[in-house]
Amino acid sequence: MSTCSTASATLGEPVEGTAAPARSWLLVEQPGPWGAKALRASRLDPAVGRALEAAAEGTGVRVGLIRRPGPHADLHRPSRHRVLLAHTAPRDPWIRTADLTDPGELTTLDFAALGAGAHGGFGEPYQDPPLVLVCTNGKRDRCCAVYGRPLAAELAAVGGSAVWETTHLGGHRFAPTMLVLPHGYAYGRMDGQHAKEVLEAARSGRVVLDGCRGRSAWERPGQAAELAVRRLTGEDLAGALTVTRGDEVPGGWTVHLSHTDGRSWLVAVARHAAEPPRPESCGAALGTPARMDVTTVEAVEDAVDPVGPLTTVTE
Repeated sequence: MSTCSTASATLGEPVEGTAAPARSWLLVEQPGPWGAKALRASRLDPAVGRALEAAAEGTGVRVGLIRRPGPHADLHRPSRHRVLLAHTAPRDPWIRTADLTDPGELTTLDFAALGAGAHGGFGEPYQDPPLVLVCTNGKRDRCCAVYGRPLAAELAAVGGSAVWETTHLGGHRFAPTMLVLPHGYAYGRMDGQHAKEVLEAARSGRVVLDGCRGRSAWERPGQAAELAVRRLTGEDLAGALTVTRGDEVPGGWTVHLSHTDGRSWLVAVARHAAEPPRPESCGAALGTPARMDVTTVEAVEDAVDPVGPLTTVTE
């Protein structure tokens, strides 16, 4: 039986511009099984999960559960939960970590401030970035478990404590999917060797473009635009490019990008429906997900001041 990921790959659907938008990530260790809506269907107190979902709504913070790669038949409730908090803005990315006995404490955080990049002194600096998250939640989509868990195990053998399984990164049809923090670049259709190359590049603050879905700090048009500029210029330093503005225009967007060396670009991004129809997740009805297609990249003289986020395109 065909899966959503094999259908997407067979149809040649591009992965660029498909990362789940999130300026900041709040990740809570919770071993054991996860349900499709993991924050409300795991061994985490569902009341805490619902409160975290509500607190994060509209703030730019994405909340997920994490666990170590390996067997997950454990029935114990951990006495302490590792919490990882990351911000993905290119000019000041960071990761903070803490161990909590009660994840309910996280509901008191200032989520709006977290989304804007202010950690408020939470935890301690994470000393050994990058972090790698691999989506493995088979209850949400079987492709994530079938393809994600072997990838997580293979990466853990070389990446050690830097590798975690996670509940949802969006885009099941691109499984196996992974996210690299603190820079926030998401990847799809990974195999073990290529994922190791991504991890090695991230250790020196660099981006591998093959299989890259985009940087989660940007909305989807900005992700596609940034990757197009990187391909044009050969720039692979993660902190070099910033999406400074996105203007919605008929049929798409005009995205402004700047480089730390003073260069800037205008990128035209068109929104198209992916044809022919395909399942966006296993068992779902056929659909035509939005594609972000870059049509032109134009160098300009002066950078544009930031004026706000790009219009959201949901996955």
